[in-house]
Amino acid sequence: MDKLLFDTHTHLNVDAFADDADAAIVRAHEAGVGRFAVVGFDADTIKRSLELSAKYPEIYSIIGWHPTEAATYTAAVEDSLMALLEEKKVVAMGEMGLDYHWDTAPHDVQAKVFRRQIAIAKELELPISIHMRDAIEDTYRILKEEDVRDIGGIMHSFSGDVNYMKKFLDLGMHISISGVVTFKKATEVHEVAKAAPIEKLLVETDAPYLAPVPFRGKRNEPAYVRYVAEKIAELRGQTFEQIALQTTENANKLFGLDDK
Repeated sequence: MDKLLFDTHTHLNVDAFADDADAAIVRAHEAGVGRFAVVGFDADTIKRSLELSAKYPEIYSIIGWHPTEAATYTAAVEDSLMALLEEKKVVAMGEMGLDYHWDTAPHDVQAKVFRRQIAIAKELELPISIHMRDAIEDTYRILKEEDVRDIGGIMHSFSGDVNYMKKFLDLGMHISISGVVTFKKATEVHEVAKAAPIEKLLVETDAPYLAPVPFRGKRNEPAYVRYVAEKIAELRGQTFEQIALQTTENANKLFGLDDK
C-alpha cells in the first residue's frame, strides 16, 4: 500500500508500546502511514522519542514539557531541552500548553512554562505543538499575546468549535484532527473537519489515546490514523487520497521536510 499518511502526533514512546513499538510501526506502514512525529513530553518520553527518530528514517521528534508536568520545569530541564531541540530530527517543540482538567500545576505556573517554551521555540525557529484541555480561552490569549505567527504550529487534537478554529488559524496555527472525529456525538469536531482550510489540516492519532471507531476504548496506534483521514474525506466529500496527500504535504511543509 502507498504510504500516503503522516501521523503528526503519536506516543510510540510510552509504556503502552514498550513491547511492540516496532511491530506497531510495521502495522502502520501496512495501513499507509509513511511518516510519524513521536511526541516527548517529559524526560523519559523525550529520551525515547529521540531514540526512535534516530533508529527510523521515517520518524521525527517533537519534544517539550507537558502542562501537567509544569510544576517540575526547572532551569536544568530548560538547559537539557535547549540542547536536545538542536537534534536534527527534532521538527517542532511541544507538546506545550494548558491543562485545566487534570490541574496538576497552578494555572499561573502552567502559563509561565507555556510562555517560556514559546520564547524558546521562537528563538530556535521551531513550530509548536499545543496541548489544550478545558483551557481554550487562556490558550488563545497566550498564543495571541506571544505572537506565534512567525513560527506557527499545531492545535493538537483540536476539539474547539469553528469560531475558535478561525481564531487559531488567524494566529498562523494548523488544525490537527484526531480519532475523535469518528465519534458520533463529536459534532463540533465534525464541523471543524468540514470547515478548516484544506492547506491547514493535519491528521494524528495521539496513540495510545483516543482510538477511533471501530477501536474506541482500546489502545490506539498509528495505523489507525487511516480512519481519521477516511472520516474527514467522508465529511468533506473528498477522496481518502486527496486528504492523505494534502495533510502529508501540509505536515512536511510545516516541519521543513519538503526536501528530505
